[in-house]
Amino acid sequence: MEFKTNYISPDIKLSVFEDELFKTEVLFDHHMLVWFISGETKIIQAGASYVFNAGDIFLIPRNQVITVINYPKDGQPHKAVAMHLTVERLRDFYAKPQVKASAGVTDKIYSFKNHPLLESCFSSLLPYFDLKEKYPENLASLKITEAIMILRTIDKNVDGILANFETPGKIDLAKFMESHFMFNLPLEKFGYLSGRSLSTFNRDFRKTFHVTPQKWLTKKRLELAHYQLTAHAKKPVDVYLEVGFEDLSHFSFAFKKHFGYIPTSLSRI
Repeated sequence: MEFKTNYISPDIKLSVFEDELFKTEVLFDHHMLVWFISGETKIIQAGASYVFNAGDIFLIPRNQVITVINYPKDGQPHKAVAMHLTVERLRDFYAKPQVKASAGVTDKIYSFKNHPLLESCFSSLLPYFDLKEKYPENLASLKITEAIMILRTIDKNVDGILANFETPGKIDLAKFMESHFMFNLPLEKFGYLSGRSLSTFNRDFRKTFHVTPQKWLTKKRLELAHYQLTAHAKKPVDVYLEVGFEDLSHFSFAFKKHFGYIPTSLSRI
């Protein structure tokens, strides 16, 4: 697998991926603003999915668990520039007297397809990735501030995301797990997102579901895969990543152990 990341500052990077696909579950500590140069990205949230291609610009809110599947496309590698909009930077920005944040917080991914102002901001960074010397930190800070100001200009509701500095509070565990079981995260992350320590998460989980988290997660992922294979006539290779498995062979083994037959047999029915 060929995956290269070039930083011009801790918060601005260029990523290039040239293999068949790259899949990961992500829980960002900071908001991520991404300009997509080439390739294709599929992002899966609880209850929503998105496909982004060359030219797309999108904002991923922090503390949202997502599955990211990156593909090269049309002979071009998967290539993107990303900015981390850190909580520390945003606190400083919104602390200025002339800046007022609007209300309303949402967990959706914001899309700014081919927006000329954002595209100009991002494209101006490209020459700096080829420099031998270090990119001045004050210039990087100015570019990120420029991006924040553009976002606020083109979408009046984005303050509801950027100016929200809260950490996840304790929420209904059953409801949360039913909508997030397909994400292959460590149990510590499930606990954090539901407002619990790991020990409290494990205790509350057993009390709610009467089984260990791993057994419950495996069963739910296999049932979702079975539904996708039968109701939507999908192939195992198109399903296993989206339901939370890391490789096809492990998925096929677990599927046969649970249902008594291999997943490819469903495509022949």
